[in-house]
Amino acid sequence: MRIITLKRLVESAAKHAALRPKVEFWYSVAKAARWRTLAETRASFRHADQVTVESGRTVTVFNLGDAYRLITAIHYNKERIYILRVLTHAEYDKGTWKDTL
Repeated sequence: MRIITLKRLVESAAKHAALRPKVEFWYSVAKAARWRTLAETRASFRHADQVTVESGRTVTVFNLGDAYRLITAIHYNKERIYILRVLTHAEYDKGTWKDTL
C-alpha cells in the first residue's frame, strides 16, 4: 500500500517517543500489504475498526499500543492509505476528531 502522508506519522513519533516503534511496525506492515477489504486489514491488525465520521465518510482506526490511535482513510481500489490523525486514546475518546474529517 502507498502511505500518504508519512510526515504525520514522523511528526507524531517525534512528539511521543513511546510511539516511534509502534509507528515503524505499523508502517512496515502496511507498506508491504495489498489489502482489498477490512477483513484483510484485520488479518494484519485485528483491532482495526471502521468508524463513520460526521461527514458520512468511513475511516479506519488502528490501535498503536495501549496509548495511541491512528486514523486513516483506506482506498482499497487504489492501494492507498491516507494518514488523517494520530491521537492519544484520551484525545480519541473525546470524539471531537470526528467533526473535522
